[in-house]
Amino acid sequence: MKKLLFILLLVTGVSAQVSFDNYFVDKSLRIDILHTGDRTSEIISLKDIIEEPYWGGSKTQLIDQLVYGNYFFKVFDVKSNIMIYSRGFNHLYQEWQSTEEAKTTKRSFDGTIIFPYPKMEARVELYKRDRRNNFGKIFEYIVDPNDYMIRKEGKEVFANFKVHYSGDPHTKLDILLLPEGYAADEMELFKEDCNKMVEYLFSYSPFDEFKDDINVWGINAPSQESGTDIPGDSIWKKTLLNSNFYTFRSERYLMTTDYHKVRNVAANAPYDQIYIIVNTEKYGGGAIYNYYSLTAAHHAVTNQIFIHEFGHGLAGLADEYGNDPTYQDYYPKDIEPWEPNITTLTDFDSKWKQMVDENTPLPTPSHEMYHKTYGAFEGAGYADEGVYRPTFDSIMRTFKSNEFNDVCKEAIRKVISTFIQ
Repeated sequence: MKKLLFILLLVTGVSAQVSFDNYFVDKSLRIDILHTGDRTSEIISLKDIIEEPYWGGSKTQLIDQLVYGNYFFKVFDVKSNIMIYSRGFNHLYQEWQSTEEAKTTKRSFDGTIIFPYPKMEARVELYKRDRRNNFGKIFEYIVDPNDYMIRKEGKEVFANFKVHYSGDPHTKLDILLLPEGYAADEMELFKEDCNKMVEYLFSYSPFDEFKDDINVWGINAPSQESGTDIPGDSIWKKTLLNSNFYTFRSERYLMTTDYHKVRNVAANAPYDQIYIIVNTEKYGGGAIYNYYSLTAAHHAVTNQIFIHEFGHGLAGLADEYGNDPTYQDYYPKDIEPWEPNITTLTDFDSKWKQMVDENTPLPTPSHEMYHKTYGAFEGAGYADEGVYRPTFDSIMRTFKSNEFNDVCKEAIRKVISTFIQ
């Protein structure tokens, strides 16, 4: 009931579309924050406010109707109290809270709230889901767009280039590829890798359906050294975005906690999605919904890493595999997850139940006779029991499957439509 009330509040007093020109100018306002706490606490503190030269997002789809993500922010015009923008996202901090370290240690993680630059005073409210899937407000701030303390200088200035261009960024899904661990003499290699990533992207359904609706950009931003950090092997490199394997002590989890630096570099182009391409042959990657995606550039299965991680970063898809010791009790078994491709069967009607044949048992046995059917297969969301996936296998579970299942495809289509309408 509380979740329904929250969704109703999102649209109360708001027309189907907010007029961009009434409330915004065509650039971005970025609020840099810090998430600080431990397993059971979180404090949001303000770090900086920055004006950025590009707004790559839609000018018509300003209110987020999907309500995906463990965090959600809303922007209100102060004078009228009308909500003029909203967006859901996930964060590395929320993942860290489920690790063993978070039980005994407090840490801080970079965070960012970004939206079109307001013409008038705007109130920003940040919400977070609790373990029962209810949103609670954790931060509020009023922005005066004329405040002379808003930073206007670019902290990391680099040239952008077009990898695949379909048209006006405001009516396209704009994917920005950032180089990580490419030295100055390897920038041509980065451009070659960008072209490969575009080939990978459009070789998978449903992205092949949207080739004319997607822009892909790159940034000429070299690192001092080639490669990335591999702490388990005592390898440390001076790279632009400070990425490393062994995130949360999981060897294959290749991420960066220097998120403000990521956003500084990304500010050099219009974008909806950030994808970091790491110059390494070692297997690894990671992605977080509306945060960033990341892949190793030169592994034998980079194409599958790339597309799997983008499923997380773009559409909020959950991992469809079971036990992962990094995360502890990630999904409560009596709450329906918001992610579109997993279920606890608590509210299966809201998921893909209509795709399941009436003769298919629920939960669905892993017997070979059901491998080509839709059902509810136990083992997903880092749990072997109590969390279910739509199909026996898909690219969100293992790379033995080299495609998204139809549940994931429909979720991807739905998200892309919010950028191109």
